[in-house]
Amino acid sequence: MNRRLAAYAVCIEDGRVLLALAVGPDGERTWTLPGGGVEQSEDPYDAVIREVAEETGLEAVVERLLGVDSRVIPAGERRRPDGPEHQNIGVFYRVRVTGGRLRPEPNGDTAESVWTPLPEVAHLHRSSLVDIGLALARTLPPSGHVDPVPVGGLIQH
Repeated sequence: MNRRLAAYAVCIEDGRVLLALAVGPDGERTWTLPGGGVEQSEDPYDAVIREVAEETGLEAVVERLLGVDSRVIPAGERRRPDGPEHQNIGVFYRVRVTGGRLRPEPNGDTAESVWTPLPEVAHLHRSSLVDIGLALARTLPPSGHVDPVPVGGLIQH
């Protein structure tokens, strides 16, 4: 099994959430939260700020830790089905934008980032990470954990 530690930004302002459009190797387009893999020896707190800047062009500060999610993606459901099953451990932070300008990620997988009205999120082809992050931000569970989000329909791994 592969394992990945990642940090994700939940940025909500004026009833909108900041989403990033990830384009996979097969051209599949999926909306997700800004964020990604924590590099060797990097603190997830620092990683989320770096990822927001890289993917969106925005500067941000962490306001609080929201929680941690761990999910196993079966081998047959991965975007690259030739690999083993994959465990993604996601650390979710509430962040606030302090500057910068929205732009696509240079030489990266993020085609664009947009402020999306919260009611429109349910109609998007999106990563389950979006739903987990929004649930953590909405409920602020003392345990920092929410129930797994079922994958299917518009919600992908």
